[in-house]
Amino acid sequence: MEIANQIDGLKKGRALMLKVIEGYTLEQINTIPQGFNNNIGWNIAHLVVTPYLLCYKMSGLLLPISDEMVNRYRKGTAPNGHVINAEEWQQILDLFVSFADELAADYQKGIFENYTEYTTSVGVCLNNVERAIDFNTFHEGIHLGAILALRKLV
Repeated sequence: MEIANQIDGLKKGRALMLKVIEGYTLEQINTIPQGFNNNIGWNIAHLVVTPYLLCYKMSGLLLPISDEMVNRYRKGTAPNGHVINAEEWQQILDLFVSFADELAADYQKGIFENYTEYTTSVGVCLNNVERAIDFNTFHEGIHLGAILALRKLV
């Protein structure tokens, strides 16, 4: 699939997620319903961190996000009592919205020259940035499902 189509799909998926959570309070964003180990805020922040890791880090590039953000929201983490405040939530949303355009611009610049092969936890082998972008769309769909479930319980 052409990268422009993948980027367009990424933008549309993220626009849908933002529409789904539009109007939710910080309390709702931070609520972890019984039976869950995370919340809406963690899911959105996780979707900020993951494609930076899959696309940029695996290409040997420096990440434009903080190590603190990566360590708080990467695979295998949970909120663990961390409450997202208004400033952090705005930063997460800004990064969530701007990522697709940043990725498209960086891809056009050709900065993703080297890629360290990585097999995901669901057994998908990523051996270039194009596969990483493609896999990320699948990954975001999983988290959209989680967000749809969470929003009904907060």
